[in-house]
Amino acid sequence: MFSLLSILFGLLNLTLLKPFFDVIFDKIDIEQLAKYKSAPDFTLSFDYLQNVFHYYMNLFVEEYGKFGSLIWVCIVIVVTFMLANLFRYLAALILAITRAKIIKKIRIDIFSNVTKMHIGFFTNQRKGDIMSRVTQDVQQIENSIGNTLKVLFREPVSVIVYFGLLFAISYKLTLFTLILLPVSGFVITAITKRLKKTAIKGQESLAHQLNILEEAIGGIRVIKAFNAVTYINNRFSDEVKRYAKIDISWSKKYELSSPVSEFLGAIAIAGILLYGGRLVFIDNSLDASSFMMFIAAFTQILQPAKAIAAAVSFFQRGLASGDRVFTLIDMKSDIVNKPNPVILKSFEHSIEFEDVSFNYSSGKLVLQSIDLKIEKGKTIALVGPSGGGKSTLANLVPRFYDPTGGAVLLDGIALTDYDLISIRDQMGIVTQDSILFNDTILNNISFGMENPSEENVIHAAKIANAHSFIMQHSLGYQRMIGEGGSKLSGGQKQRITIARALLKNPSILILDEATSALDSESEMLVQDAINKLMKNRTSIVIAHRLSTIASADEIIVIDEGRIRERGTHEDLIKNNGIYKKLTEMQNMQ
Repeated sequence: MFSLLSILFGLLNLTLLKPFFDVIFDKIDIEQLAKYKSAPDFTLSFDYLQNVFHYYMNLFVEEYGKFGSLIWVCIVIVVTFMLANLFRYLAALILAITRAKIIKKIRIDIFSNVTKMHIGFFTNQRKGDIMSRVTQDVQQIENSIGNTLKVLFREPVSVIVYFGLLFAISYKLTLFTLILLPVSGFVITAITKRLKKTAIKGQESLAHQLNILEEAIGGIRVIKAFNAVTYINNRFSDEVKRYAKIDISWSKKYELSSPVSEFLGAIAIAGILLYGGRLVFIDNSLDASSFMMFIAAFTQILQPAKAIAAAVSFFQRGLASGDRVFTLIDMKSDIVNKPNPVILKSFEHSIEFEDVSFNYSSGKLVLQSIDLKIEKGKTIALVGPSGGGKSTLANLVPRFYDPTGGAVLLDGIALTDYDLISIRDQMGIVTQDSILFNDTILNNISFGMENPSEENVIHAAKIANAHSFIMQHSLGYQRMIGEGGSKLSGGQKQRITIARALLKNPSILILDEATSALDSESEMLVQDAINKLMKNRTSIVIAHRLSTIASADEIIVIDEGRIRERGTHEDLIKNNGIYKKLTEMQNMQ
């Protein structure tokens, strides 16, 4: 509405020119002028506005002369310009608010959907590509919306309204212009078709750059240790050069659309001048003031037409980014709840693996015919050569993956029948890689919990042997730990993650090689914290150092996706099998 009002008041400026010219240059005969001696009756029409203007124009001419009437016209023009620009500002403001809300929703939706995706999604996707879609592609959409929404709501209306005025002035001359304009449209369309393909390549190149950057920052120690700085620089440089070529190619096409449309517009004006001049000078079917008004109105069409052509060109880049963003928003997780899932209120009896098989997208079986029962309160250790399937087996319990064959049961009900959140509420996980966030120690320990008391956080930290080193710093639990816990040692980070698991107080605990990367002193402190954590819980322990699981209720030896041996530490040593060989190898080390 504001755009329309802005256009109408802008149009009023042009419509004032013709009656002004007619009166000033005595183009209205005496009989017609006599009609404007009295105020016209109100009607909802363009003629009414013209008649009102003529009425007041006539009063001013009689009282103040032609120069006085010029003052009247100038006052009206200033007021109409003021109103046109006021409504233009209000329209722009609403568009800015709309754009901000659209982008806000896109950013929230894309991040929300990414966090809901299954673990396998992050294994198959490059982190840099995901980050590029969330940041750069959304930014490109924002830029595109900023340019195109304004054009979409204002310029087409401007063109339609001005064409209505042109038809009112001279339908013959207007029809002539409509023959010329499609040629311009065809040329612009041919240019814009090539823009989207180039824009897609550009966004993919930006994603590759971000991926290289993310890998380089994360692996900077390895890069320096192996003197690979030149290699990684060349890799990044090659991708940047590729993007530069794509960007130049896009710019060549994009920048061409505006001068081409302007040049074709100039040809159109030249044709209109020739044909319009014929109507004025030879056919006498169009008067000079109307022709002048026609030219003025047509020039007003050129700018919005040029803006539409430029916006369509620029929109192709936003469209390419939109494809990448909405593909990610619309993507569905492989791990979802069934309709009306069972809510797991508490873990009561056992976890069972019934003829479980699993394979990743590559097709190779990682687990084959696994039959295993874990009673509540028992500690089960999973051991075996690397790549045997230990971590995959443990990842099936919190439903990070679903088995491709068989079923995992919890208290006799398949995990796939339970509500996903209620399953994970019963579980705590401590991994070899201490996953921490760039936040305070307090917030890292209480991560994912609503309004935990500081007293409970401190209690969990004390049990995890973390309280003493936390309090050595002046900020204590309010200390920021840096990205990934970079300000803490390996043992300190691991004790923070154990404190986090303790605070959650889970019924089922999964420990994935939680001490394998620690020195002896840190391992003692962490192992003591783990022993406290495991007390009175059902635990699944993946162990690299076999000395840490000697007291497990049952040890499961997994090799090539199958259970090869099972029993207590003493039983497996007597068997003289895989487990004994593994212990002997570690003792030799």
